[in-house]
Amino acid sequence: MKEELKILIKAQYPLIYLVTSEEQRAEQEIEKIAQTGVQRRCVYIWTVTHGMVEYGQTRQTTQHNTVSPESAIEWIIRQKEPGIYILKDLHAFIDAPVTTRWLRDAIASFKGTENVIILMSPIQQVPIELEKDIVVLDFAMPNMDELNQVLSQQLEYTRNRKVSAPVKEKLVKAALGLTIDEAQKVYRKACVKSGCLSEEEIGIVLLEKKQLIRRNGILEYIEEDETIEAVGGLDELKKWLIQRSDAFTEKARVYGLPQPKGMLILGVPGCGKSMIAKTTSRLWGLPILRLDMGRVYDGSMVGRSEANLRNALKTAESISPVILFIDELDKSFSGSGSGDSDGGTSSRIFGSFLTWMQEKKSSVFVMATANRVERMPSEFLRKGRFDEIFFVDLPTSQERQAIFIIHLGKRRSEISRFDTEQLAKVSDGFSGAEIEQAIIASMYEAFAQDREFTQLDIIASIKSTLPLSRTMTEQVSALRDWARQRARPASASIAEYQRMEF
Repeated sequence: MKEELKILIKAQYPLIYLVTSEEQRAEQEIEKIAQTGVQRRCVYIWTVTHGMVEYGQTRQTTQHNTVSPESAIEWIIRQKEPGIYILKDLHAFIDAPVTTRWLRDAIASFKGTENVIILMSPIQQVPIELEKDIVVLDFAMPNMDELNQVLSQQLEYTRNRKVSAPVKEKLVKAALGLTIDEAQKVYRKACVKSGCLSEEEIGIVLLEKKQLIRRNGILEYIEEDETIEAVGGLDELKKWLIQRSDAFTEKARVYGLPQPKGMLILGVPGCGKSMIAKTTSRLWGLPILRLDMGRVYDGSMVGRSEANLRNALKTAESISPVILFIDELDKSFSGSGSGDSDGGTSSRIFGSFLTWMQEKKSSVFVMATANRVERMPSEFLRKGRFDEIFFVDLPTSQERQAIFIIHLGKRRSEISRFDTEQLAKVSDGFSGAEIEQAIIASMYEAFAQDREFTQLDIIASIKSTLPLSRTMTEQVSALRDWARQRARPASASIAEYQRMEF
């Protein structure tokens, strides 16, 4: 990104939109670019609070009457010497006809000169009038080298020079995804809590990093204690995941394997889709972030929703390799083709996400789940968008027995008194979640009577429950019919049945 910005400035692009919340770091990079070349260019920074100020100068040197966006752009046009002009947070004014017109006038006046205007803001908002003249760049999060400098400065400040190279590398990797300012604060906090920076403080850095990511309310760190063995059945899906457990290693790259893009898990609610996604984190040894699409949408300001999505995806990329988990994708994008009821926000969000999935080069593996295939936009289902689409059906009798063993084993150390084979037969048509709830209901019944729960209690609870497969028979049947030829069965027994049938 830095090299691209340098090229655009040298190529005399008149208007650049730099999307970032790291103003100081971006300013320093632009100043470095201004110092290169045959002729040094002055850098000026405009804010609505102080007007136009030359970079590095005090606020008292504000150019006269340049507080308003229109007067600032007019002042820029009058300058004879080549310069780089940074306008901060102009998104709040850019839709005003006068501001847009002044920007277009500036672009016209810059032809044949080395002047450039850089709009710097954490929110991207480009009027239609400027779309043909503007270039939008995302300022990348700090890389390993930059974070290493932050860590070295902190170690120097605390006079802690005994940290080994492997520990330094772990501390730097733990801070990936943070801004320079956030990394500085995290390292300082670790020093305050323990007096120094060592391998023991990596947990402090990671914990603080989780809090910083949670702060925006869109991405959430998921910590799952369960392993993939805690999911009953789904042998084909598990096999696929186990085969790719080293897919993001350098060994896989040397072998010539491409990085996996992602997978979509369709199926009946309550059959382990979300659980398998969460336990993959431990299987692969990668962090997992949950993207809450409902919180992406923000109607408080035009362009805020798109900025929310971009920032979330940038954060995921900055800490890659990582698993990006999107639960119930069918609900998240079901309104993407519903017209302009929300001003086109849903369509833009949908388009941005699809483009990112198609073009991403980072090690971000997208794991998405969905219940209603008829609500899924067709663009998600075409080949190449995901590496594989799996269908999770209701558990077979053998899988139900395995699920009973798992859930009874979580609650009692000795389960030989239960006939799990009989329980599997009685619970025909039940999902894994419904089986778990049946066990819990039987335990409450026995607990109220001050006794241990029994086989009969579980059977009674099962018989008093109407499973989803019966209340939504048509929906389940339609999903099965669709998946028969379009998705890969997650269970080995169902896959074998389909091969025999065809």
